[in-house]
Amino acid sequence: MSDSVNKNAKRTLIVASVFGALAVGIGAFGAHSLKAHLLEIGRFDTFETAVRYHFYHTFALLVVGLLQLRFNNKYLSWSANSFLAGILLFSGSLYTLCLAPSLAYLGIITPFGGLFFISGWLVTAFGVSRQ
Repeated sequence: MSDSVNKNAKRTLIVASVFGALAVGIGAFGAHSLKAHLLEIGRFDTFETAVRYHFYHTFALLVVGLLQLRFNNKYLSWSANSFLAGILLFSGSLYTLCLAPSLAYLGIITPFGGLFFISGWLVTAFGVSRQ
């Protein structure tokens, strides 16, 4: 196995681990410290959606990192970057809507995060198929 594969896999697995820790922390903060506020502004479901997709795609990043240990191609790096961008744009914009309602106009970027999620899954399939 080449050093570049190990470096890519290591980076992806570290990022996934950090994003997993963030998802737990953000989810707990929302459930315990923000719940009343989120219910008051009608955004509790939005927050739960953000955390849920954050978690789903953290697991996707973990899987891609493991795949990078086995397969050596650029598509899996692109896939990891797509999942990362998806989490930042999709979940990040939803977190922003919940915590700073005055920035509601940032909600326009949420669908782009969803497109990155879709891209990540498709590029993962392509990357594996190329082996």
